[in-house]
Amino acid sequence: MISFSGSHFPKDVILYAVFFYVRYAVSYRDLEEIMMERGVTVDHATLNRWVIKYSPLISSQAQCRIGE
Repeated sequence: MISFSGSHFPKDVILYAVFFYVRYAVSYRDLEEIMMERGVTVDHATLNRWVIKYSPLISSQAQCRIGE
């Protein structure tokens, strides 16, 4: 299970942003604008930190579930 403790945003917001970045290969600044259109104000640097921190964890979780 991925821990989101200590984050200032809900888990769903973080997962949505990371998924959107990885799936559609947009820039962090474009993603910042997309998130703002959806009512979430988050800086592009924060989005970068989320992708660096959570994308490997999400990937490893997915790999474990495929192997089951």
